[in-house]
Parts: sequence; C-alpha cells; structure tokens
Amino acid sequence: MSDNTNVGAFWKDEECEYCGGPIIEKQVTVHRHVGGNYFIFEGVPAGVCKECGTRYFAANVLKRMEESVRGEQKATREVLVPVFAV
Repeated sequence: MSDNTNVGAFWKDEECEYCGGPIIEKQVTVHRHVGGNYFIFEGVPAGVCKECGTRYFAANVLKRMEESVRGEQKATREVLVPVFAV
C-alpha cells in the first residue's frame, strides 16, 4: 500500500506485547545515540502497534542499522544539529 500502513506479511496477526493492540507495518525514522555520536535512520521498516505506538524491528533491520553505525555503509546525507544548554 502506498500509505505505509499496511499489515505486511511479517507482522500479520501479531499483537503488541504491552497492550494487545494490532501491529501494522510502517516505515519510521529512528534516532540513536551511540558512542557519543547521533544517527538518524529514515525509512526503517517496523511493526508499529496501532493502539500504543510501540515499535518492533526485525533482526535483519537491526543488523543493517548496526552495520551502518560501524561505518560499513555510507550515509545518504549528513545534517547539522544545533545543541542547546538550558
């Protein structure tokens, strides 16, 4: 489906372990802080609970993100992030 909210075969009939809601497949943005560096992953396939929003990731997706953090894949782009002290 073009709206990125289809059930998807991987998450079909799966329920959230926290609230029991149905899990749908979406593409999400993931922010990670690893070793003093910030990483943004866009278009990450995930199972997302329709009720509470809990995200689930397949093992192969997590592995690809880890490989990216280790520098095994070149970033698509880089952004400047302002840092504020309050």
